[in-house]
Amino acid sequence: MLKKRFSIVTVIIACICSCGLVIAALIYGLQSVTGSLPGTFKFLRALSIVRGSFIENVDYNKLYEGAIKGMVNALGDPYSVYLDDESFKSLMTSTEGHFGGIGVVIGMKDSNFVVIAPLKGTPGERAGIKSGDKITAIDGKKSAGQTLEDVVAQIRGKEGTSVEIELKTAAGEAKIVRVIRSDIKLETVAGEMKNNKIGYIRISMFNESTGSDFIKKFHELEGQGMEGLVLDLRDNPGGLLSESVKVAELMVPKGPIVSVTEKSGKSVTEYSNLEKTKYPVAVIVNQGSASAAEIVAGALQDTQAGKLFGTKTFGKGSVQAVSNLDESTGMKLTIAHYYTPSGRSINGTGIEPDVVVEPTGEMGENQLNTAISYLEKELAKK
Repeated sequence: MLKKRFSIVTVIIACICSCGLVIAALIYGLQSVTGSLPGTFKFLRALSIVRGSFIENVDYNKLYEGAIKGMVNALGDPYSVYLDDESFKSLMTSTEGHFGGIGVVIGMKDSNFVVIAPLKGTPGERAGIKSGDKITAIDGKKSAGQTLEDVVAQIRGKEGTSVEIELKTAAGEAKIVRVIRSDIKLETVAGEMKNNKIGYIRISMFNESTGSDFIKKFHELEGQGMEGLVLDLRDNPGGLLSESVKVAELMVPKGPIVSVTEKSGKSVTEYSNLEKTKYPVAVIVNQGSASAAEIVAGALQDTQAGKLFGTKTFGKGSVQAVSNLDESTGMKLTIAHYYTPSGRSINGTGIEPDVVVEPTGEMGENQLNTAISYLEKELAKK
């Protein structure tokens, strides 16, 4: 009888110990994932109260989406965002070079939604929206307090529909424009021969086809006798880092193009294998030149493979990655900072051109003329 009781007690103690170990393992695992047990329990407590006490029916999917969105917003980084199904689809189509909207690329600076660049030939450009304009309201809804993705989503929409945008210009003037949305198809590379064997290539942004399109245009101009190149990156809001590297590889001599450093301290450097720069290069930049455009401009400036003309660039030196959360939603998160070949970060500061040329006239033709004049002098030395 004593042995039997002892066996039962032993089993009970073993079960308690086992349960304790399981609970401890769960708590340890939860803490390793969330980083904060009190915070996790606080969140679960709030969720439980909402589910049990809120007077209306609760859409749990909306609760979970709101929690994820709030978590990402709490990072305080304008380029890290939760992508709902509409935003996720919009981001994917824009990098493919095809989306519905007005053709204006937006960023954040000093807590303001700033037009980085209106894309050439789009409704936004035709409506008079310019680089540096601040977006204060969309269809009467104030933009303050919203996320960057919210603002972009409101501006984009079905072809033929209209959107009213309130702006404050760089000079501080308020204006309202009504723009009819269209189907934006991006041809990111265009070029031609200028006078005296000088080629001209403009890159409007960096999407999935930019690298191959640039290589094709570059060799096409070579066949037409190009001996110097003007690379126009004005109002280029950036895009895919990988495509900017492909462009730089044709001009930056052997060595680093850009270094990307992650949170862990791990750094990956993209290199050029070009033996030497074939032609003198003049790069035109302005406040609308950002991100991937600054990678190319910074690499050319640091390696002295090109000379920069124009005005100070935007100053976006961070790298984002998109992660799928399920089939139709995702999260865009800043995962790294990039550095130019000399090791400088341009995040928040931008790149100062070698020769400052303030634009005159509607198209800033004086900047292009100054770049061409520089190349003509360089070619005359040969």
